[in-house]
Amino acid sequence: MKTIYSDIIQFRGTHYDFGHMQGQLLKDSLTIKNRENQWKVRRPRFQINAEEAKRGITSFAPGIWEELLGFQEALQWPLEKVLTEFGGYRLEIPRSGCSILTGDHYFIRNYDYHPKTYEGRYVFFHPSDHGYATAGPSQRITGRSDGINEKGLVMGYNFMNRKKPGDGFICGMIGRIVLETCANVEEAMALLKEMPHRGSFSYVVHDRSGKTFVVEATPREVKVRESHACTNHFEVLKHENRGHLTDSERRLAVLEERQDDLNGAQEAFRLLNDTDKGVFSDLYASWAGTIHTAAYFPNELKAWFALGGDQNPAVFDFGAWLAGQDIPLERITGEVQTDIPFVHMDEQADWFTR
Repeated sequence: MKTIYSDIIQFRGTHYDFGHMQGQLLKDSLTIKNRENQWKVRRPRFQINAEEAKRGITSFAPGIWEELLGFQEALQWPLEKVLTEFGGYRLEIPRSGCSILTGDHYFIRNYDYHPKTYEGRYVFFHPSDHGYATAGPSQRITGRSDGINEKGLVMGYNFMNRKKPGDGFICGMIGRIVLETCANVEEAMALLKEMPHRGSFSYVVHDRSGKTFVVEATPREVKVRESHACTNHFEVLKHENRGHLTDSERRLAVLEERQDDLNGAQEAFRLLNDTDKGVFSDLYASWAGTIHTAAYFPNELKAWFALGGDQNPAVFDFGAWLAGQDIPLERITGEVQTDIPFVHMDEQADWFTR
């Protein structure tokens, strides 16, 4: 077993100052060192056009562009390098897993991915310039893999395929923009239909109404359906699916079969987080191992978070944080069944063969 951690980052202020603060934290960090080594082996399959990226980002979330400028100032990097690492526009994401289940005013998700990509950051941000306050784990620093905002909107995404990527935003940045700019599922669905999508993902949105919608999005089309469970295949855009869906279909069957028997959020959390229930994954080397399980409660403005399986989650009172009460924890720890290095805490978390 490997002990891992996520740092808790809390910030209230402008996007620019938020970016500057994060840049200072990342300067000379293992995350930056490992990513620079990763690029030496895996060359980017995309192009960066700063003006095009600026137009795309500012048209949906101008504050995030200011955040990127804060990163640039703190790190003293060329803008193109900042956009390559943190811009979230035109960047391709490898395969991954993930499972999501919603119920009576709760949203539970397993984030399944590769340890060498996991940043170990759970971020609380209350902007004073643009957008809603949000809480959730970061993805490529500026993005969010899942999270909740001050209006009670919850979002998480699941990977679908790598077919024919297009020009547009990656999943994590799309998730961040949805949380910062949308108050409910209706606004989130409308935005997801409007945004340009780099890859093919399902975005699951849930709010205080108790409704859950799955937005199936590709660079070519976007479709919406109502459902309480989602794994890693499309139900409407079936022609966009990968060829191998066995594990995704198996996990979905477990969620759907158990859903009606679950007695509240605690049992739902255990279904996803316990390693013997059939949803948690230990396929870390295949880019599909469960790294965290997150739960969100839109009516209560609370969140649970656990690293690894068979864990009791940390409980965050996001509503109290919005009122000015800081989260008392500085770090969350957990254990995973792998010896693969994590990008934020281990040397040689790169793609070199040794």
